[in-house]
Amino acid sequence: MDAARRQEPTTVTVTGAGGQIGYALLFRIAAGAMLGPDRPVRLRLLEIPQGVKAAEGAALELQDCAFDLLAGVEVTDDARTAFNGANIAMLVGARPRSAGMERADLLAANAGIFGPQGAAIGAVAADDVRVLVVGNPANTNALIAAASAPDVPADRFAALTRLDHDRATAQLAQATDAAASGIRGVTIWGNHSASQFPDVDHATVAGRAARDVLAERLGGADAAAKWLDEVYVPRVAGRGAEIISVRGSSSAASAANAAIAHIRDSVLGTGDGWTSAAVLSRGEYGVQEGLYSSFPVTSDGSGYRIVEGLDLDERARRRIDASVAELVAERDAVRALGAL
Repeated sequence: MDAARRQEPTTVTVTGAGGQIGYALLFRIAAGAMLGPDRPVRLRLLEIPQGVKAAEGAALELQDCAFDLLAGVEVTDDARTAFNGANIAMLVGARPRSAGMERADLLAANAGIFGPQGAAIGAVAADDVRVLVVGNPANTNALIAAASAPDVPADRFAALTRLDHDRATAQLAQATDAAASGIRGVTIWGNHSASQFPDVDHATVAGRAARDVLAERLGGADAAAKWLDEVYVPRVAGRGAEIISVRGSSSAASAANAAIAHIRDSVLGTGDGWTSAAVLSRGEYGVQEGLYSSFPVTSDGSGYRIVEGLDLDERARRRIDASVAELVAERDAVRALGAL
């Protein structure tokens, strides 16, 4: 019997599994793209009752793929069943914002989802559970879920900003005519929202400072700074809306790819570079303690740790503070709803 079959399967719970992101996730997880080619997985698919049939269809297709690493698939609409013994929880399903919906209503609707899910994780998940929140508003949904699972260390929870990180990397690669693999040191700070700050001040392109490369291509440092503020930052922050306007629906495959990369790097390590994730702040870089804010992070395989000691200029400080202020406002709003 090979090593993969001798290992105890890792239980991965995916919520909103019948949706587009869930569908894009499941087959890659089962094929080993997230945890590696030698680690079997057991999938638990959580859906609301009206989404169960779609998840059951995905489960049938997963069986038909005959993945070597797939130890089983279970579909349920019960959170405690879904999270029982879960080692990894990927909280994808969320209430989207509908036309005319106030942000307070959106926060309240998602508190009704992520509070009970967090409580179920706290009650029945494995002792080593790691939780990634994908459903928006992801940072604050992570805060709600973590607060509802007081016996799970709060740093086991994170929110997805890897998609923003990948978008920022891709846009810089395109602007400098470089391969994405040659871009290192991009950082997403703050909230996964239009207020986020994609930062290239510590980034390199093929080993050279990104700002120097941009200045050469764009006609000087002032032109590079203008491009960063007027083109790069808004395009990265608004990329999700751009995709909706072109595709007619929100990002699915790219969001799934980012979620897989987030878990993969957390579990298998980031090597000698860093990525971005919204993790628990303990006051780093002046971000209020207890918020889930995006930072530069590394992992040695034991979970993400914030990269400390980076210099921030006045421009960066202003943008980070504005995004963190939005996180504080969201936290205060859900606290007023009694969700914290």
